Amino acid sequence: MVQWPAIMTDKPVYFELIKKQPGTLGRAGIIHTPHGDIETPAFVVVGTKGTVKSIKPEDMRDYVGNQVALANTYHLFLQPGDDVVKEAGGLHKFSNWNMPTITDSGGFQVFSLGAAFGKGVTKFASGEVTEETKQQYHGLNVYSKDLASEHGKLCIIDEEGVTFTSHIDGSMHRFTAERSIDIQHNIGADIIIAFDECTSPTASYEYQKEAMDRTHRWAKRSVMAHKQNYQALKKQGLYGVVQGGRHLDLRKESATVLSNMDFDGFGIGGSFSKADLGEAIKVVNEILPEDKPRHLLGIGEPEDIFEGVRLGCDTFDCVAPTRIARTGTIYEMTNEGHRRTNLMNTKYQRDFSKPDESCDCYVCTNYTKAYLAHLFRSGEMLGPHLASLHNLYYIVNYTKRLREEILRG
Repeated sequence: MVQWPAIMTDKPVYFELIKKQPGTLGRAGIIHTPHGDIETPAFVVVGTKGTVKSIKPEDMRDYVGNQVALANTYHLFLQPGDDVVKEAGGLHKFSNWNMPTITDSGGFQVFSLGAAFGKGVTKFASGEVTEETKQQYHGLNVYSKDLASEHGKLCIIDEEGVTFTSHIDGSMHRFTAERSIDIQHNIGADIIIAFDECTSPTASYEYQKEAMDRTHRWAKRSVMAHKQNYQALKKQGLYGVVQGGRHLDLRKESATVLSNMDFDGFGIGGSFSKADLGEAIKVVNEILPEDKPRHLLGIGEPEDIFEGVRLGCDTFDCVAPTRIARTGTIYEMTNEGHRRTNLMNTKYQRDFSKPDESCDCYVCTNYTKAYLAHLFRSGEMLGPHLASLHNLYYIVNYTKRLREEILRG
């Protein structure tokens, strides 16, 4: 194994490259943080509100084995309030997360829980992008009286920031680059992310360009806001977010512009089509500095992680493992590859095999498909808990195996 020299830095978050994978952009490394090291590639478990649904922090350490967790700025701002988290001693103490942590900027949630709420818009475009859908989601900066009257569905973007209403009670709030950074300083995660505008996959090229340029201006303001808080500067690293939608020229421009700013790492965000994902990651990671970590935001299916690792991404986060677990769906390795298995199918009521024959997690060691199917059919809380434990173990350790393969060459 090639051992790179140790890095001496006064930065609270920095990346150490351990080994490159020949013939690809893939690499293994270590992200050093104040609350411990993250051996990369790594999957980041998502605990939106400072909790992974149905999973105790001890479960994450003892049964899942994850190294890092991500909480959401938007949600913690609304409940219980970033001031409460700060008063409690920060996210680590408040949530008993004894591991490195990340908070996102809140930009994607402002979008998805604002004007896109209930419309099924995600990071991936589904189907053909038509002129009708382009017009529907061209931008979110036009005030609509009808939209404003809908509970929690207002989102107005301007040069300074975003005005939005809470999806909880309809109260109005405003995020700017400076406010997002201030909230994340209060929450206290090891890695925080610059405020960005996450567009719809169906937005036009012109609007993607407009939003990207605005994200770059917000990125500069985020850097300045972070540097003005000396205490936070000593304890938290700041990532910038590459945008540009599915357009490779915009992705290249965004990666180039952000590479010249003083960030500790980079997120690759925004919207893609499945077909465009790999090429978009490749052109970005060929530009981003090699000595800083790269995080693929909000995307983490096994196939996507494999592609992301091959193309030079270091960390990934996604809500899918626990979200599908709560509906009775588990990951399973088959001869054909990764599979989602729906335990609500009748055939599993008398299937006494392990949930995943290839898995040695706590759930697969002690329970059967039939028992899990019984729990879900009975509406028992233990069902989502066990399925979530398995799915998180599956995806976290799959990503660890990719790291091991790189280290073995």
